[in-house]
This record gives sequence, structure tokens and C-alpha cells, in this order.
Amino acid sequence: MELTELGWDGGPAHQGTCGMGQLARVTAVDRGRYVVHDERGEVPAELTGKFLYAAASAVDMPCVGDWVCAEYHDAASHASIHDVVPRRSFLRRKSPGKNIDFQMIAANIDVAFIVQSCHFDFNVRRLERYLVMVNEGQIEPVLLLTKTDMVSADELERMIGNIRAAGITARIIALSNLTGEGVAQVREVMEAGKTYCLLGSSGVGKTTLINQLLGQDALETGTVSGTGEGRHTTTRRHLVVLENGGLLIDMPGMRELGILSASEGLDDSFADITALAASCRFADCSHDNEPGCAIRKAIASGELDAAHYQSYLKLKAESAFNEMSYVDKRKKDKAFGKMVKTVLKHKK
Repeated sequence: MELTELGWDGGPAHQGTCGMGQLARVTAVDRGRYVVHDERGEVPAELTGKFLYAAASAVDMPCVGDWVCAEYHDAASHASIHDVVPRRSFLRRKSPGKNIDFQMIAANIDVAFIVQSCHFDFNVRRLERYLVMVNEGQIEPVLLLTKTDMVSADELERMIGNIRAAGITARIIALSNLTGEGVAQVREVMEAGKTYCLLGSSGVGKTTLINQLLGQDALETGTVSGTGEGRHTTTRRHLVVLENGGLLIDMPGMRELGILSASEGLDDSFADITALAASCRFADCSHDNEPGCAIRKAIASGELDAAHYQSYLKLKAESAFNEMSYVDKRKKDKAFGKMVKTVLKHKK
């Protein structure tokens, strides 16, 4: 398999060669263990001690979709990862829980399929969070509404209307995992040598969709509960090659979608609000009580959905708070690192 078939595009973000080893792509990550793929195939890999020592934060660690410099050992039966090639796009979020740090999810993705089930999972506010994450990473979003056979045509139309009312203009594809309707449209989106990913909660039909795209039950799906909610099956992030040459990353459902340092993603995801704010009489309008506020006028007239605007304010405040906490954490980490180096130096 050629590197171009694994998604290598040789673009500006991928300039440079590996100082040690050769180019390979990370196709699976599971609890700190890696699988890399080059022209010869897939092998397990681990990080070198030098790499771990030089890594300043979680952002520096390899993730699925990364291109890395790998050195192969023992007749290419396993490899060591020495470096990560600069990413041209990425998916990341705030680490789950109270820890204020980034968690890398996947990298070098062309299109993100954001999957929501019409039956139990549909939530525009969660969809907005996914869009912020995708837009921040410079990835094109496509929305997939699954299990349409479990709702009426009128209900589906209402859901799509709610998405459009939130200022979301991304392409929407309606899917029935039961009848297969819409799968052909997903296939049409996917191109050989391009990388795609599936984002969504557990049980929304991601694994079923992958099996339909593969044309076989290659991945195990869980049973469906009495509410129509599927059970979590995917336990690790991994990349699969489809018959048409497209590359698809499947990953576990994400319950927490914390926003951290995502100002650009917010502006792109809430472009309607950004455009309205530019029309306010005052450049520093707080959209509270100032005269000539285009935001308040749009809400009063029904042009702008109030819940959509409140979601924007919530995500903006969350991102700013987490970013401030992250900067403070990094300062403390650096100070601690300097102290350790000073102690070690004096011991010599």
C-alpha cells in the first residue's frame, strides 16, 4: 500500500523528512499502546524514552491519524515512534473530569461525520459543541441523522428545521440503519485517500454504519435497549480502509465535550451571531442594554433564536474559563520543571 493510499498528501503542513526511521501513520491507540501502518502493513509500536521526555503536554502525544517517524525492529515486527509530523487538522477536547488539559482525539482529518440518533440522542446544543470542536480543528463537518425509521417524516423535518434555526449550515444526511437509506449518500461524500471520522454518543449507530460502508459485519455491534438506544461497543480509536479507498476513523462515544481554548471554532460555529455583532452601533457592545444592539434586535424579532445565543454565551464563557485555568496550570508545570532541574543540577 502506498502512503498516498493511507492519506499522505505531501501538502505544506507535511513538509520535511524523518531524521530517524521512516514515515508511518498511527491507525490505532489503546491505553498508551499504538499501531502504525506504512507501505508494508501494520505493526505494534511504542514511544521512545527520548520522545516521552521531550513531550511538554498531552497535545504532543501521538493520536489516531497522526503521521509519525518510526524506526522498525526485528524484521519490521514492531516499531519505535521518534517524532510526530506537524498536523494539518485535529480533533481535541478538554480532558474529561476536573483536570484542565487538552486530550487529543484524532488528527489529519478531512471530514468529520457528526452522528446523532433521531430517536433518543437528538440535541442541538450538543451538536453545537461538536461543531465548535470540528471547526476549531479546521475540519469540514457533515451531519448524519440516524434511525430515521423510528420517527415520522414530520418529526424529522422538525429536527432539521431546529438545526437550521441554530444557524448551522453544514450538509445533513438522513440515515436509516434498518433500511440502509442514506448510506449511498455517505459513500458519495467519501473519496479515496481522504480521511473521515465518526463523532457521536454511544449507541447512535456509528458501528452499524461502518459495517454497511465495509459491506460486511467486520465490527461488533451491541444490542439495542428497550428505548431504542444502542449500547457502547467501540472501545478504542482506530482507522479502517474502505473498499473505495476512503479512510475512516471510528472511536468510542464521548460523554464529555469540554471546550478549551476554542475561540476560532466558536466564531466559525456561530457565524450568524458573529455577523450580527458586527452590525451593532458600538464596536464594544456587550449586547446587554446598549442602544443599537443588533443581537437584541434580532432576538426580539425572532431572527435569532434566544436558546442558540445563550448556548454561544455558555460555550464562550466555558472556553475562556478553561483557557485561563490551562494557562495557570502550564505556568505551574514550568515552574516545577525549573525547580527539578535546579535541584538535579546542584546534586551533581
